[in-house]
Amino acid sequence: MKPEILLAHLGSFRPTWSEELRRRVAAATDHFVRAEPLGIDLAPFYAPERQQYHATLLLAELLRHLPASGGRIVGITAEDLFIPVLTFVFGQAQLGGPAAVVSVMRLHTEFYGLPTDERLLVDRAVKEVVHELGHGFGLVHCPDRSCVMSSSTYVEDVDLKSERFCTECSSLLVAGSATTPHT
Repeated sequence: MKPEILLAHLGSFRPTWSEELRRRVAAATDHFVRAEPLGIDLAPFYAPERQQYHATLLLAELLRHLPASGGRIVGITAEDLFIPVLTFVFGQAQLGGPAAVVSVMRLHTEFYGLPTDERLLVDRAVKEVVHELGHGFGLVHCPDRSCVMSSSTYVEDVDLKSERFCTECSSLLVAGSATTPHT
């Protein structure tokens, strides 16, 4: 039996589309997924000089809240995330590790001055959660632009990929050799 995945809504973030996200992540990963709020105070992770939250520190905190029996956790927040070497990140995960964090801040169309599009927001959130889980399963970035493991520097990159693993990434997951680079 595969370990469960916890989608942990951080801070006051409680999206109306949480159930759809849960269902689609479960379908894309073939794992049991549950979603619930996680009472983590985000204030200690805020960097006032950047007006963002430090993803790596938040990731370390999520490790304290892992589900039982070897499960995985993905913290989801509406706050903007960064790592010191990048202006922002959509998410971060430990390669082969049990924790990940995803921000929906820059996945909103409104962030780019466009009208609200909740369907597109949910699509993007699913892709980013599955992408970070892929890293947790040991997958590296994939050169196939349609694969969910394709790198996403810009939101347009997120839009171009699917929410599914390509054939090669799926094979690596099944074979248990996900940290093997693509050939």
